[in-house]
Amino acid sequence: MQAEPNTEDMRALARHLYDVAVGAADPARAVRAYFEDHPPAALHGRGQHYLVAIGKAAPAMLAEAMRHVPQPFDALAVTHHENNQTVAGARVLKAGHPVPDAAGLHAGQQIAGLLSKAGADDHVYALISGGGSALVPAPIPPLTLKDKQQVNRVLLESGLDIASMNLVRQQLSTLKGGGFLRLAAPAPVTALILSDVIGNDLAAIASGPTTAPLGSRADALALLRDHGLFDRLPQPVRELLETPREPSRSPDADNHLIGSNDLSLQAMQRAVPEGWTARIVSDHLTGDVGDAARTIIAAARDTPLRQPTALIFGGETTVRLRGDGRGGRNQELALRVAMQGGDLPPGWVFLSGGTDGRDGPTDAAGGLVDQGTTGRIAASGADAAALLANNDSYAALKHAGDLLVTKATGTNVADVQVMLLTP
Repeated sequence: MQAEPNTEDMRALARHLYDVAVGAADPARAVRAYFEDHPPAALHGRGQHYLVAIGKAAPAMLAEAMRHVPQPFDALAVTHHENNQTVAGARVLKAGHPVPDAAGLHAGQQIAGLLSKAGADDHVYALISGGGSALVPAPIPPLTLKDKQQVNRVLLESGLDIASMNLVRQQLSTLKGGGFLRLAAPAPVTALILSDVIGNDLAAIASGPTTAPLGSRADALALLRDHGLFDRLPQPVRELLETPREPSRSPDADNHLIGSNDLSLQAMQRAVPEGWTARIVSDHLTGDVGDAARTIIAAARDTPLRQPTALIFGGETTVRLRGDGRGGRNQELALRVAMQGGDLPPGWVFLSGGTDGRDGPTDAAGGLVDQGTTGRIAASGADAAALLANNDSYAALKHAGDLLVTKATGTNVADVQVMLLTP
């Protein structure tokens, strides 16, 4: 009879499944597959190609695209400061994430300048991945970078989902909500998009630079007022949103989704070893992180255990900030599951991680917890409940030795979770 896996084996398996999810979202592999099916047309001397990559996966996407697109081309990538990948023959600019910074403002100006050179005989490739919204702030005059930074802080602290945040961001930018297309016109644009948005709404990924906007100024204004956020915004932003504007139609783009969270979940399911059973419980784990933890615990309780089982989830939860601690949605989700899992049958492990390798303003990607997590926190002299109340999940998991720490992965398809259970 096969021995049941021990906790360390299960922790290793959870980490392996996370790595599989990240690998399935490899940006170079996705771009390569697209160009193998859609070889780019030569422009026969009439024009040139422009390649613009924006997001956490920008350098990897750009480097692969440059292997397929014929010369001549002009290539530019904008990614976050922690991504140290260089691309021979291209400019790679670094910018702030999740809070926009002056480097991002400069990057947005560089993108606008490059697109303005494109003409009807040229072709623009947009390579879009998660994080692009914060990386290239391009505020509509008279808004300033400081205004955009304050808006971003309010949105990040609000608990709003990513689509709602991007609806607001689009109204304040010359690049978002189809602005990229308007700047590139009359050049045709082909966009290869790696989705970090659950449901894969292209208008929400990086705030939709190559799609029509999610809504109007009036829609954004109503949303902010409904959630009590409008009065917290800088006065110039309030004035802009209260100024009526006729919606402008963006030129069309040839948009292609080349990677997503659900594809990574399917890869995790296939990678579960022989002797285990696996199912994707939810590919839409969104909303408040506390509700998500209860959903995961309920699924674990309700699962009949005839053999070792992997319950797989994917999504992007939200955290309402009530304290001044450090952490992120994946760390808080892992901590909450650890604190609520005391009455689960012994022999469980849970992982929650961001596929980009970063969770909030920390060096962790998430958390990897088990039935002994809360005991290790208590043994360190810390109070898990007090740390959670202060949004200090990073400190709690560090006390337990349960932080999931990776390097920046160079991709981003939102978050993945796996609960491993044994009979």
